[in-house]
Amino acid sequence: MGVRILLTAVLGWSAAALTISLMWPQIWTSCVRRRTAGLSPTAIWLGVALPAGWIEYGLLIGDPVQIATNAVGTGAGIAVLVALLAARPELRTRRAGLGAASGAVALLLATAATAGLSNLPGADPRALSSALGVVLTGAVLLANVPQPLALLRDRGQDLSGVSGSRWVLGAASNLSWAVYAAALGQPAVVVCSVTGLLCSLVVCFVLATARRPRAAALATA
Repeated sequence: MGVRILLTAVLGWSAAALTISLMWPQIWTSCVRRRTAGLSPTAIWLGVALPAGWIEYGLLIGDPVQIATNAVGTGAGIAVLVALLAARPELRTRRAGLGAASGAVALLLATAATAGLSNLPGADPRALSSALGVVLTGAVLLANVPQPLALLRDRGQDLSGVSGSRWVLGAASNLSWAVYAAALGQPAVVVCSVTGLLCSLVVCFVLATARRPRAAALATA
């Protein structure tokens, strides 16, 4: 039992390290190199709200791995969002903003409501975490699906703003989270991680197949 607990802890912190490391390629691409082409505004907005929700989830179940990972994730999400809004003024209009940010706002409201309820006398943290987990699972679908769909919808678009390293690390990170959550009996995290893994693999496939024609053209030039 002690060995299993130790291995689970190691796996959890390894997943956390992968998650934190995968944020930096996109920050470098969007914030330093100022490339945002190909990014889904809906996914980026949810990239801010989701970590905040997982922090509350971690607080409810007492999981320091979730708390630490998503504290960093919230900061990274805000950085990429600021870079996106700075580079694409059309996204700062009220109509575009409401369309892209509506899901993120709803998730933040649900997270705030859960945090408020958890402070009431007689509150059941496990029940609240289960309810929040359902909300987060739906939000993960909204956050992860738009990016691969956007890339599949237009295979000829400019992909310079999409960091391939971020999605490769994302696949490894989601796989680690799925195994970690399965070991701890966290079904919401398992579903979210498997969804993230599948979406990451789709994005990696699109990026890999998009680069082949260009490489072939350069080789024959």
